[in-house]
Amino acid sequence: MQDNKPRVEEYLERVGVTNLRTIVVTSWKGRACTFIPRIELTLDLEESRRGAHMSRLIESITETIEEEVAKKRPSLEEIEKAVIENLHKKHPFKKAEITMDTELVIPKKTPKSKKNTFETHDVSVAVTYLEGEYKKTLSVRVYGNTSCPHAMSQTKGRTHIQRAKTSLLLETSFDNPIELEDMVDCVEKGFSSEVYTLLKTEDEVYVVEKMFANPQFVEDVTRDVINSARKRFPKCRIYVKTISEESIHRHDVIASGSTIS
Repeated sequence: MQDNKPRVEEYLERVGVTNLRTIVVTSWKGRACTFIPRIELTLDLEESRRGAHMSRLIESITETIEEEVAKKRPSLEEIEKAVIENLHKKHPFKKAEITMDTELVIPKKTPKSKKNTFETHDVSVAVTYLEGEYKKTLSVRVYGNTSCPHAMSQTKGRTHIQRAKTSLLLETSFDNPIELEDMVDCVEKGFSSEVYTLLKTEDEVYVVEKMFANPQFVEDVTRDVINSARKRFPKCRIYVKTISEESIHRHDVIASGSTIS
């Protein structure tokens, strides 16, 4: 039935499945990393065909992921490319895209007490296929702290502080080597201070002193991340957005910008 002519013959750019959950395992620097991402897989549909074979899309994902677990691919984008390649054997298309939204856990040490802590960041990895060419889009969303320079200048060194969240998105060729951990590090360096899941007293003192020594507007954070990303990640389209969850206002504030490296 999917191959029949539809009542309205209209080309569709994206049809497929979304909010599919399954387990994915990568081998990053010799360490097994387990994810349970939310997956979206779409392809284009010519105007002469009524629908896509949705079961084939899901079959391509599940079969490929099972195979890739044994192969221990180093990254999510490698697995995503394999899914598209497998799908191409079963379904005609000119364009396809797969996205995995998940959480990246990075082990760290607290700044002073050197306790083990695990920091979780929202990440998104997408691979797009268009007529033989693969591209990827990588995104991280990272929390940090900011302290207000204006209030500090008006109150003899006292100021209000808030938690901010910055998104860094990179669009680039598939073969451009970029690690999500490096993207997280790039964003964290733009804040007045990083935030931690675990903080002992000496760590809290360190974080507070660091924030007050480096007051940042939301605009400062965004510009610093853009500038750093331009230097660290060549041959990319770069998009940065920061939202500050204001502590003394009823509203939040936002800044965004983009560039090409």
